Amino acid sequence: MSARLSCPPAPGLLEAYAVQFDPLLKTPAQRHGFRTYLSGLLLPRERSKTLTALVGAEPLVQAQAAEVQRLQFFLSEAAWDAEAINARRLALLAAEPATAPSATGVLVIDDTGDRKDGSATDHVARQYLGSVGKVDNGIVAVTTLWADEAHYYPLHVMPYTPEKRLAGGKQDPAFRTKPQIALDLVERAQAAGVPFCAIVADCFYGDNNALETALLKRRLPHVLARRGALGRGWAPVEADHSFKDAARSLALRAWHEVIRRFRDGHTERWWAAELTLFGYGPGRPVRAICATTDRHELPAASTWYLTTNLPSALAEIVRIYGLRNWIEQGYKQMKDELGWADFMVRSDRAIRRHWTLVCCAVAFCWWHAASQARVGESSARPEAGKKNRQLQGAAVLAAPAARSARVADPGLLADALLERLCQHAPASRTRRAARRLECGPRD
Repeated sequence: MSARLSCPPAPGLLEAYAVQFDPLLKTPAQRHGFRTYLSGLLLPRERSKTLTALVGAEPLVQAQAAEVQRLQFFLSEAAWDAEAINARRLALLAAEPATAPSATGVLVIDDTGDRKDGSATDHVARQYLGSVGKVDNGIVAVTTLWADEAHYYPLHVMPYTPEKRLAGGKQDPAFRTKPQIALDLVERAQAAGVPFCAIVADCFYGDNNALETALLKRRLPHVLARRGALGRGWAPVEADHSFKDAARSLALRAWHEVIRRFRDGHTERWWAAELTLFGYGPGRPVRAICATTDRHELPAASTWYLTTNLPSALAEIVRIYGLRNWIEQGYKQMKDELGWADFMVRSDRAIRRHWTLVCCAVAFCWWHAASQARVGESSARPEAGKKNRQLQGAAVLAAPAARSARVADPGLLADALLERLCQHAPASRTRRAARRLECGPRD
């Protein structure tokens, strides 16, 4: 068997990360494209991370440059399997003790939308975009994310195709709703062996009867948010007609104090109580719970209405749903720093590949941090010797291959990203407004 041909190495520890994907990339050109794309995504943001930006070319005037065209071919035409790359990414995260998913974490399902002009790009149409909080022209992706108190990272992503893009509309066999896509992604997470204590989702998914029924039928643990003012069925005039009504009917003694602890060390006092309405209630297969910072006023910005099939204590339910915020933080990092929405390709395959590579860049940040931690631990042991020096040598910036003056160590941005990834999330609300105003805070 002939030896695999080499390609120019990526800078710093990115080479040690990228080499683990080489068996899935058949040619030196593909392996070089993989390294070029990741190192470009991990560079400090100077402009939108389009193909020209990723290779350090001038926009427009150098769009036809050979290096840009090679990267375009890698993304759109080259024969490599994005699903296999994503499976390897998840395997690397699972194999690293610092990032391996555990049963105390949650599987978050959600969707995110971004503006895109025109209609030539696959999946683009006028639809609700969470990033702008209104209907606009753009593309939407349904995503899953694993999270606990220490780590979070994306698992799988799938584009949503609006009915107007299909010949048969909603009756077209290819049409699938976002909750249907979300269920498929849950199955993929299970097939990948990702453990979790519950599936968590905001009120767009929580208010979908079909999704809740499917989760119950499959006996999947879940904690779903609900719109407080939304009625769920028939009830006598004197009975509660919404989750908010049921919460307001509670006596003060029904509320239990819950202390929430955050990454930056501060704590908040919340209150939680069981609700009884619409077939939900204590001791029933599905419970309804209200959690709030103020049991008197029930402020919309800091009150959650939840349903769950878990028998756990109220404090645990509040902890589980609180982890949902990490998907919002993850979107912010992928979009603001790693160019999630900066692609300028039109085909479904190229878009999916771009998203997969962005997820690989996120995983590198965690992988890099774990590698640096091992260097620090081994340097503290006198017996580490030669092995420690080899690890430290791998962290030194490799000789720049193509972009000389613009090449920077991806580890530098990885460190900066992780510092923000692990910080306490901002208390202010994001712009995922409109339909989700009553979902609760993004704490």
